[in-house]
Amino acid sequence: MAAKNDTILVVGGGLGGAAAALALARKGHRVRVLEEAAEFGVIGYGIQLGPNVFSMFDKLGVSEAVLAESIVPDAILMIDATDAGLIARIPTGASFRQRFKRPYIVIHRVDLHRILLDACKALPNVDLVPLAGVVSYEDIGDRVRVTTQDGRAFDGAALIGADGLRSSVRTQMLSEGEPRMIGYVAHRTIVPMAELRADVHRHEVVLWSGDGFHIVHYPLRGGALFNIVAVFRTSTYAEKGDTEAYRAELNHTYRDSHPSMRALIAMMDLGRRWPISDRDPIRRWSRGHVTLLGDAAHPTLQSLAQGACMAIEDAVCLAEMVDRSGGDFSAAFRAYEDARYLRTARVQYESRYLWDNMYHLGGLEREVMRRSWEDRTEQDMFQCLGWLYDGMALPEKRGAAA
Repeated sequence: MAAKNDTILVVGGGLGGAAAALALARKGHRVRVLEEAAEFGVIGYGIQLGPNVFSMFDKLGVSEAVLAESIVPDAILMIDATDAGLIARIPTGASFRQRFKRPYIVIHRVDLHRILLDACKALPNVDLVPLAGVVSYEDIGDRVRVTTQDGRAFDGAALIGADGLRSSVRTQMLSEGEPRMIGYVAHRTIVPMAELRADVHRHEVVLWSGDGFHIVHYPLRGGALFNIVAVFRTSTYAEKGDTEAYRAELNHTYRDSHPSMRALIAMMDLGRRWPISDRDPIRRWSRGHVTLLGDAAHPTLQSLAQGACMAIEDAVCLAEMVDRSGGDFSAAFRAYEDARYLRTARVQYESRYLWDNMYHLGGLEREVMRRSWEDRTEQDMFQCLGWLYDGMALPEKRGAAA
């Protein structure tokens, strides 16, 4: 049995790793976060967060700070990429707050990460270690030892792999091969709102849905910035190209889309592209004193905008299970998996369904989809989202009243 003053190692200093460190530290545990990069940071684009994450932010003590840096959009819209017709609308104002109690927000990923890191830095029992990329671990019964790229070793009472889709911890634990590539890529960019010339909604989260492609956009930082993500299916998803090649491919893919979409494409910074992938859901992602969290455990497509929310829910749930275990990490990690695997698997499966059966349809399938959505009411939309946005209740403590 481990004591609270025994160090817990967290591999990966992104949103999930920072949230896990903060959740554990607020429970009184000592935490050391090992980050591969020279500085703790994240990719600097926007992120959407559903109301389900706010009860987790409350437990982390960061809700007010997050709200101060975020925007509550007027609505979430799905628009046809060809004729700009409205497919679906989810209002995110008063009726949304009445139903789900908390807001739907958009925030700069850098701002959210900074809030979590600042909260970690304010605690004496969190140690943030940069330039510490972990290449292997060894579970040696009463502790876990990790080895870094430069040959250093760090010991801890337990290990949490929060190192993303291509987690080195998961690779060693499960030996299951590469993620599932789906043949799509994403380009991301942020432009000053003052320079936005496209005729598009500026106060909503908007998804333009097309045959094998989509664009998502929304405002950031008080409306000063505009976040754009262009996603499309391509046979070159596994290849690296140059800006000229990417531009030609984008122009060809979006050639028949609405003029507003083509105006957005013209503004894209094409210096980098991201192949899109996920993994099949699994029931178990722990062994002994080692477990996984966030994308390392249950990577999902972006359809529901829940990757970060699931990682933060993981972090709070994991800290709760560890705190209840009395130092028995194996039992804590099993309880954490039991509490999380069905919910995260549903996010993964439903994200795949939306990706294939709503966001990227063409031809007659698209017409049928649009007709099936056109009569749905606001309450219908809320009902569809209740399982997700109503959030996760932490399991009751043993012996608690039912």
